[in-house]
Amino acid sequence: MITLINGDGIGPEISDAVVKIIEASGLKIDWDVQTAGEDVIAAEGTPLPQRVLDSVRRNKTALKAPVTTPIGKGFRSVNVQLRKELDLYASLRPCKNLPNIKTKFENVDIVVVRENTEDLYAGIERKTDENTAESVKIITRSASERIAEFAFDYAVKNGRKEVCAVTKANICKLSDGLFLEAFRKIAARYPQVKSNEILVDNLCMQLVLKPENFDVLVLPNLYGDIVSDLTAGLIGGLGVAQGANIGADYAVFEPVHGSAPDIKGQNKANPAALLLSALEMLRYIGENKYAEKIERALFKTFSDGIFTCDLGGNASAAQFTDAVISRLAGE
Repeated sequence: MITLINGDGIGPEISDAVVKIIEASGLKIDWDVQTAGEDVIAAEGTPLPQRVLDSVRRNKTALKAPVTTPIGKGFRSVNVQLRKELDLYASLRPCKNLPNIKTKFENVDIVVVRENTEDLYAGIERKTDENTAESVKIITRSASERIAEFAFDYAVKNGRKEVCAVTKANICKLSDGLFLEAFRKIAARYPQVKSNEILVDNLCMQLVLKPENFDVLVLPNLYGDIVSDLTAGLIGGLGVAQGANIGADYAVFEPVHGSAPDIKGQNKANPAALLLSALEMLRYIGENKYAEKIERALFKTFSDGIFTCDLGGNASAAQFTDAVISRLAGE
């Protein structure tokens, strides 16, 4: 059994599409469907009920659609809370060019590994007076070593050549300096993988000049959040950006994009990012045959020029879903 958190906004729509595609592939999954987000607050008093956490702990693996996070007020991010409660310390976001999706760059194949549990996302903030607020940036040696080890392990298992640490250690000398020190310690254990270092501002410039120069990036939480969206832009946008949040005991797979409440119920939402995330999940649980089968059908759909409006096409969400399913029939 796998937990399905169907989210809010466009979440339920794209969740239904992905479940339909997986079923059409012939793979039978017992979904433990859990609701979360804005839609459950009135009834349960929280956007992340305990039952959701219990479900993920019970099933170990979850597929999660986007959940709305208010800006500047309201409840804390459900995504952040999930990561902290389940110790999903590694955010894994592969970004690779997809068939027939035209972008400004070719040969993009970057994996962003983001530390998920601390940094400014620890949420330690206060107002010192009515005109001043401050946030505390938390970087620990244990978390930094753990995420560096995850990045190098991933590189070894997936035939990657280089892991590059991304910091602002020239300014944040103690916090980012500690992250960099931890990275160097772990890098010494992996002589077969090249290690590199870059400042985050320079990285952002280089990514929009020569993204093909980068392989695996490992970053503290805030930089990782920003850079993973930047790299998504290199391959066509958030509509095709997959993601995973992985810990020692649990894994939650989700797209990078948000809940897009402005297009809720309009049959416009692109399910591709959630589908790509689901394919990573299938590989994670050992269902590689079905992951490859669905991926071929998805890529054939792209190659045939069938896109939703966010990618410049005119297919509705339902039409795109049906197109993938029809191509599964030929597999």
